[in-house]
Amino acid sequence: MTILVGCSGWSYDDWVGRFYPIELAKKKGEWLSYYAQFFDTVEINSTYYHPPGERQVQSWIKKVKDREGGFEYSVKMPGLVTHQSLVEDDEERALFWTSTFEKTCLSPLAEADLLGGVLFQRSPHFKNEGQALRGLTEVLDALVSQGHDLAVEFRHRSWMNEGIKEIDPEASEVLRERNVSNVLIDGPGHYPGMMTADHAYIRFHGRNYDIWYGREKEDDPRLDRYDYLYRRDQLEPWIPRIKDAELKTAKVRMFFNNHARAKAVSNAFQMMDMLLLDHKSKDINLQDQFTLGEFGE
Repeated sequence: MTILVGCSGWSYDDWVGRFYPIELAKKKGEWLSYYAQFFDTVEINSTYYHPPGERQVQSWIKKVKDREGGFEYSVKMPGLVTHQSLVEDDEERALFWTSTFEKTCLSPLAEADLLGGVLFQRSPHFKNEGQALRGLTEVLDALVSQGHDLAVEFRHRSWMNEGIKEIDPEASEVLRERNVSNVLIDGPGHYPGMMTADHAYIRFHGRNYDIWYGREKEDDPRLDRYDYLYRRDQLEPWIPRIKDAELKTAKVRMFFNNHARAKAVSNAFQMMDMLLLDHKSKDINLQDQFTLGEFGE
């Protein structure tokens, strides 16, 4: 059994001077290699916005393929699938973009032994009604045959059985039958949920309840809804859940999405310490504020 802890993304300007050395401020191409000195895994969110081309995927492969101990990329499915086609009940288009993403991104990473989980983060407008579950099932089936570790993050409350704080039984059965992980979530308006596969996927979004569904105030010192630092006592209840998942699954993947000002890095290090996982670490400067413009060329 393996536990992997990482961050949701690595290319953040406000990590310079906090996690990334100042001398790398203008060298974004080196940020991933630096990140990989400290973590065994990363979650790629950019694939949601822009499905990567062959050159981009090969760049990811090249930068970590020789890393001692290996490395994993968990990738988010394109919004063309999760937030457009499936929401519009357009299964044909959903399957087309799924197949394209498999060929251009998932398959090359898998062949390089660098593919971790494949995340379906469902749209908050994707309701459990009509043909929604059937459409999701069709797309999952298209990838299950490839042997990838798939994970689904439900976000609309219609998928939740609030009485027992679990996902809808029919949806749960679909995931279990296909060995697809229900994403366990720490964040506003979410329940941790149940495990449905022999691999677990956990995401920490932060707990800025007041601005999660609203707008940030002009005088708010927080940069955005992901500008949140977990306290130790907030992470401690997760330790027995993670240990239980470790016993029941082959691999536990977890990612901190509270990326603002490198707080995800700090909490990821903290979580690894609490789980007694060996890792390289460094002090994270959470207070001082920097911008790339301050570092010159």
